[in-house]
Parts: sequence; structure tokens; C-alpha cells
Amino acid sequence: MEKKVKYHKVDGMLVQKPKREKLTWKLIYKQRYLYYMSVPFVIWIIIFKYVPLWGWTMAFQDVRPKSFALPIWDRKWVGFEQFIDLFSRDRFYEVLRNTLAMSGLGIVLGFFTSIGFALLLNELRAIRFKKLTQTISYLPHFVSWVIIASIAQIFLKDAGVLNEILMKIGFISEPIGFLSKSGPRFWVVVCLVNVWKEVGWDAIIYLSAMTGIDQGLYEAAKVDGAGRFRRMWHITLPGIRPTIIVLLILSIGSVLNVGMERQMLMSNAITKDFADVLDWYAYTYGIGKNDYSFGTAIGIFKSAISLILIFVANKLAKHFGEGTLV
Repeated sequence: MEKKVKYHKVDGMLVQKPKREKLTWKLIYKQRYLYYMSVPFVIWIIIFKYVPLWGWTMAFQDVRPKSFALPIWDRKWVGFEQFIDLFSRDRFYEVLRNTLAMSGLGIVLGFFTSIGFALLLNELRAIRFKKLTQTISYLPHFVSWVIIASIAQIFLKDAGVLNEILMKIGFISEPIGFLSKSGPRFWVVVCLVNVWKEVGWDAIIYLSAMTGIDQGLYEAAKVDGAGRFRRMWHITLPGIRPTIIVLLILSIGSVLNVGMERQMLMSNAITKDFADVLDWYAYTYGIGKNDYSFGTAIGIFKSAISLILIFVANKLAKHFGEGTLV
């Protein structure tokens, strides 16, 4: 009886799935050096990623500074009380709104700008200018958020450089409160500053993916009379689509891990209501108020939602025949 051949879609075409070699002791011995090389990384992951998960028990206890002197089993167990308290607070939903808004804006703006920037860089034919532009663009990635926030304050405050320029050319009659007015405007400003900081770095992986595209496709397109924009649309973008899908899945999985450095450094008492995010909320209670159980409960909530989102996004991508993580 003939075995049924399985196919999957790649760029709209049905392609036979590669056969997977069964995991046997013979195969393990054959690839033993690969396993040896992976041992240090597995040990690192276990020590720094899995062992700390033991601390999740604090979310089901009432842990205060004085409780650390007690063994874990002697601390007061409260079950899901911390989670009930978390979901009953109105402030939690405001913080969740801010987190989702800034993360969503960051994903959309970040993907469009980094892909667009990579496409434009890929079309440059002056190699020296291309390398110089790329180097300048990803240097801000290595700059501390303290410095980036200071630069943003100088440019965006009411008496800042940007307002001065706009008023001198007559574009506005009074300063725009980019960082001094509460509201969704703060989300946009923070996300734009983050895009400026990370666009060059994010574009590197797309540029790497573009180098794997068959150059014969571009030559054939030129012969057919396709211009640069048509070649980008019909060859370059489809060629890096699997990379885009995988990075999008990872971004969706980390939608709640928006960080707190930029929000803390660029916000003030006026914009605090729209700047507070889950990481900052957990830090405020877990470290600032010594409520370690409540802070841990926020962390578990973030991890659980992130895990669900990454599986759902991966499943949807697999369903539509696009690139997946597994």
C-alpha cells in the first residue's frame, strides 16, 4: 500500500513536505557532536530560565520581606487570592489598556518602518553609502534609554527644538504638548521614539533574509520590464514573507512585555495614567511596596497570556500555510 504524500503551501504553491528522519539511538550517536555542543546552552536555560520558576509559588502565598526567613512550605498559602485581587482592581484594566495600546502601536509601526527601511536599503547600489546609512541607523539601538529619553525631552518639550521650528515656520501658533498632555498622544510619541531607536536594528534581519532570494528572479523581472517597486512588491516581499510571519508571531507572543524604561523616563505626573504598563505596575507593587506575591501574580498573568497568544498566532499561520515557529 502506497503511503499518502503530504503537501503544504509555499508562496501559493503546493510543495511536498520533507520527510522527517525518525529519532533513533543510531541517529543520536551519528549527531552526538551536535548534542555535545548544545549541552552548555541547555544547562544555561535550566539554571536561569526554569529554576527561577520555583518563585512562582509566591503568587499563591502571602509573601512579605519577613517571610523570606521562613521555608516555602511554612509561608501562608492563600490560593488564588492574589489573582482575584488583581482582576478586581480598576487600575489593572487601565494599565492593561496602556500596555496593549503601546504594544500594538509598536508592532504596527515597527514592522512597517523596519520592512520599508530594509527594502529601500536593499535597493541602494552605492555600497559605501549603503553601509554608512545602515551603521548610522542601528547605532541608537546601543544607546541607553536614559540618553534617548533626554534627547526626546529636548526635542519634544513645550519649549523644545521641534516646537520652536514649527512656530518659526508658522506651522503652529502655540507649542504642542507632546509630553505634557495626558491622553493617547503619549502612546504615539513613545512608540515613534522607540521606532527611531530600533528601526535600523530591526531591519538587519530582513536584509539578511533578502540576501537569500534568487537573483535570477530579479534579472528575469528586469527583462520583462518590471521597475524597482514592482520587483520589491512581487519578488522581495514574497521572498521574505516567512521571516515576516515568524517575527510577527514572536511579537504577538510578547505583546504584554512592552517594558517600562521608556515609559518611566518620558512620563511625568500628568501623563502617568497613560504611561503606566504591566511591567511598571508589577515593579511598583512587587519591589516598591514589598508586595512580592501581588507582583508575581502579575508576572504569571503576563506569561500565561503570552504563551496562549504565541500558540494561537502560530496555529493561525500554520492554518493559512505561512511560515511558523514549529
